[in-house]
Amino acid sequence: MLETVDDPRFIVDMVVKEHARTVSGYKMFSNVSEDMYREARNPKHVAISLTGEATLYPLLDDLIAEFHRRGMTTFLVTRGVRPEVIANLGVEPTQLYVSIEAFDYESYIEFNRPMSKSLWKRTLESLELLPSFTCPTVVRVTIVKSFNANDRAIREWSRMLSVAQPTFIEVKAYMHIGGSIERLSRQDMPSHSEVREVALKLADTLGYEAVSESKPSRVVLLTRLSKPLVRYGNPPVSWYDKDEGDEYSGEYGSPEEVV
Repeated sequence: MLETVDDPRFIVDMVVKEHARTVSGYKMFSNVSEDMYREARNPKHVAISLTGEATLYPLLDDLIAEFHRRGMTTFLVTRGVRPEVIANLGVEPTQLYVSIEAFDYESYIEFNRPMSKSLWKRTLESLELLPSFTCPTVVRVTIVKSFNANDRAIREWSRMLSVAQPTFIEVKAYMHIGGSIERLSRQDMPSHSEVREVALKLADTLGYEAVSESKPSRVVLLTRLSKPLVRYGNPPVSWYDKDEGDEYSGEYGSPEEVV
């Protein structure tokens, strides 16, 4: 363990401060309403995610509690490599999200290149814990065209997910960005139709329904729920808002635009 770690209250203070800084530039635009600008400066939802493994932070319980104390929801994202932390959370996040792309031990060693070969077993242990949570749980399955867009992977995921019983399954295309471009090619990004094909096979095997999708993000959402979980605010009770654009919109771009 590190000799010193940042205090949870300091982290929350800086999250709010830095978020306000990042949106401050919008104030100069005349078409941005004052009400929307004020609302944007006061975040209500926090993802404990992105850089590193969140469950390595030794004060994770206190961090989640501090966000909740300040009226914010928490979206905890993990690779599932520390099941003992997940099992002993004293404060549940608003939603727990486990991200995977491997489908068995061999594929995990090949693709993830873990620091320890025991981490696949630990990932499975984390998935086994999901039914014990009262908050919504999500398993994100990332599709990499040359690696796991095949029936063998779908069969293995189906076995794993039948144990995990997540509230939601998010089937998402790999994005050719960041450090991954040193290992994978742009051709490894599946099309939305290919993502949807995998999602529907999983749904059929597991008894889930495909209730929402986004073509620009190349993602399909599966669940057994009959309607969305509306927990905060007053959003429309709808699974789906029509996308603007297609799967070549936004960060992906069209093949012709890539140099």
